[in-house]
Amino acid sequence: MNGFWPLLLFAAIATVTPGSATVMAIASGARFGFARSLPLVAGLALGLGLMAAAAGGGLGAALLLAPSAQTALRLVGSGYLLWLAWRIACSGAPRRGEAAAPAGLLLGLLFTCQNPKAWAVTLGAAASFSGLAASPAGLALLLGGTFVGFALLALSFWCAAGRAMGRRLRTERQWAVTNGLLGALLAGSVIPIWWP
Repeated sequence: MNGFWPLLLFAAIATVTPGSATVMAIASGARFGFARSLPLVAGLALGLGLMAAAAGGGLGAALLLAPSAQTALRLVGSGYLLWLAWRIACSGAPRRGEAAAPAGLLLGLLFTCQNPKAWAVTLGAAASFSGLAASPAGLALLLGGTFVGFALLALSFWCAAGRAMGRRLRTERQWAVTNGLLGALLAGSVIPIWWP
């Protein structure tokens, strides 16, 4: 069991520290509330778990051998994160009767799977904790389950924090400042992708 504690600590820190997924959970919680944001939270967590399982199962080693694939992932991921940051920053206050729906499970899953920071975390976990399992399949199950569990807890916390924040925003100006800040934080999460 002693070998698992470092993995649990790593997963807890990696999932609770601010990043693009936490910003998405906060923004959705603030705008749509906790319950309506749960499909997004589940998709983000499931995406991270699938990535961890893939990294533990051997996909990570293949990705490390293909520098052009890494560069393409960074470019696509960075572009998508910047586009989402712009959308959040310009979204304004929610309107009564607004037809907009929160992002769902599939968008959360796709968002995480193109996130270069999430790949770095899961590849690091696969390399660091490969000795905890006797086979790649065992490591895939261990990492996938660990990251899904911790991501669900952490992102639920951030979503609830966003909901609490959203309840305190009353004016258009407050929403504009908050959305601008969340958009800037999401855009800023691109920096470590290129300059670790």
